[in-house]
Amino acid sequence: MLEKTIENKLTLAVKKAGGIAPKFVSPSFAGMPDRLVLLPDGVIAFVELKAPGKKPRPLQEARHRLLRRLGFKVYVIDSEEQIGGMLHDLLSP
Repeated sequence: MLEKTIENKLTLAVKKAGGIAPKFVSPSFAGMPDRLVLLPDGVIAFVELKAPGKKPRPLQEARHRLLRRLGFKVYVIDSEEQIGGMLHDLLSP
């Protein structure tokens, strides 16, 4: 499965959950995750999408650590099966 296929499934699942998942582009700060996940009630997370079995590059991992230290949730998703678990985590009280 291609990364783009997983990305499309993510955006559709987030939309069904009442949110949006815009592409996140940060030209002056490389290594940031691919998508923002914005859900009702101010829930926000970052998602790094990868092809199955692929891992984030070292710079991406450093950005993920930074975001987590700031209190944000960051998910690395490399299969469509992980999308439901991420949404469940974000939407659970």
